[in-house]
Amino acid sequence: MNRRRWGAVASIALATLVVGAAMVTPVQAAEAGPAQVPDLLDPPPPGSNDWACTPTEEHPNPVVLVHGLSANQSNNWAYVAPRLAERGHCVFSLTYGRNPLAPPPLTQVGGLAPMEESAQELASFVERVLAATGAEKVDLVGHSEGSLMPNHWVKFLGGAEVVDRYVGLTPLWDGTNTAGLAFLNRTGQQLGLGPAIGLALDPLCASCRQFLRGSDFLAALNSDGGPRVDGVTYTMILTRYDELVVPYTSGLMDGATNIVLQEGCPADLAEHVAVAFDPVALQHISNALDPVNAEPVRCFPVGPDAPPAT
Repeated sequence: MNRRRWGAVASIALATLVVGAAMVTPVQAAEAGPAQVPDLLDPPPPGSNDWACTPTEEHPNPVVLVHGLSANQSNNWAYVAPRLAERGHCVFSLTYGRNPLAPPPLTQVGGLAPMEESAQELASFVERVLAATGAEKVDLVGHSEGSLMPNHWVKFLGGAEVVDRYVGLTPLWDGTNTAGLAFLNRTGQQLGLGPAIGLALDPLCASCRQFLRGSDFLAALNSDGGPRVDGVTYTMILTRYDELVVPYTSGLMDGATNIVLQEGCPADLAEHVAVAFDPVALQHISNALDPVNAEPVRCFPVGPDAPPAT
């Protein structure tokens, strides 16, 4: 799936709040986590999931890449994964939150399950990464849902004990109001229509309403002083041209290093999906993962839809 299609699918998944969704019978994910899915069915991006990789003294933490809504490990990280591997990181990725009964093209993507369930999938995957590499901690790099969902694991399921650095691309700690959907969802709940909306949407994309501003999921994540968890170093990377996180400032986190791409590089026009294929964003990711060897970030002109990964 190309990046324009992927972005369109994400928008369509959210838009079903208004126009309704196909009634798909919900099913539980298989007990075996994503680590047991054969690569033939769920291929990792180049540079990722070398289970023989040994962390170095310079890069002791394996990097776990966590994709966004309606993406998978292959299409989300085709650009970032090989470049982090070239820099000496042990890189791992997974596809989480699949709904096997969702209609095409959503059968090929993840992030559709409730984020609480996806957080448990991520926890199991990280356990396997730590066991294979002998590392004590991992660094996380997440995009969109992948910048948000892991913090449920970090904050509520013990993930803080094994996460060192947490890098979020196009995060949304205060949710999104894309196309006014948060307002419509809230109004529907006030009118007693919340259960009806949920019955239409949740079987297809149980995580979708959790992204909306004012959701119970976000309220829990922001409780007790905010989403930041002590002991974890957070870096948030935002773009002013984010058309799915509205407003883009929803990605700011108190106590984190917050980076708006255009503040250092006005020529960077990358939108929500393109940030995962953005050479400027990649430099910020590298610096966040290796602050001791951080280098000045060079500005490149980047179009709204970044060029294909090569």
